[in-house]
Amino acid sequence: MRAHQIMTKPVVTVLPDATILEAANLMLRRHISGLPVVDAAGKLVGIVSEGDFIRRSEIGTQRKRSRFLRLILGPGQAATDFVHEHGCKIAEIMTHDPLTITEDTPLETIVTLMEKNKLKRLPVMRGEKLVGIVSRANLLQAVASLARYIPDPTADDDHIRNRIIDTLGKNDWCPQGLSVVVRDGVVNLGGIITDERSRQAAIVGAENVAGVKKVHDHLCWVDPMSGVYFIAPEDEDLAKAS
Repeated sequence: MRAHQIMTKPVVTVLPDATILEAANLMLRRHISGLPVVDAAGKLVGIVSEGDFIRRSEIGTQRKRSRFLRLILGPGQAATDFVHEHGCKIAEIMTHDPLTITEDTPLETIVTLMEKNKLKRLPVMRGEKLVGIVSRANLLQAVASLARYIPDPTADDDHIRNRIIDTLGKNDWCPQGLSVVVRDGVVNLGGIITDERSRQAAIVGAENVAGVKKVHDHLCWVDPMSGVYFIAPEDEDLAKAS
């Protein structure tokens, strides 16, 4: 999938000379957490988000840096902080020259950019024109829409078993001596793991195979150093119950 398939449009924007109050009320009224900032010609010049309203003089949350840190950072940083905390116009608190993407940017690239730059939204550009915005909420909506169950006509027990074996077998954490038994879409996983994290990975891998209704965990954990082993929690509960 690409940006144009999940982006929000049209985009709610704000002018650089809009007041802090105007922008805050607009965000509250439209239930959005960030606003691209465009000039009178419609050119993107910045972006403002909820984070820009956290350190503000109106609510007494200005930064209180230690004397040592102020000495290290110098008066320039103190001046920047003052403008951000006391500025009355959006142009004074916005992030200038924000990172942008195009309509054809793949979702994998979008996620990488967000994670690497600690961003929650990215404006979508078509040349110089702002045409949309992709936020984490858009990604969440994409996951929700694509995760809906779609019946697979080939999802009989034999197909399910083969697909689980293929899926898990491609990974380094695949249980040793993997055993997969499927009946009416109910999966029983067996084998040996040496790291508890492999248990959840194997269960998730099986759950994601089309046609699987439920996964029972019978994976045995073995300490590679001592050879001590423990049966699966599900089997332990059954043993206690009997």
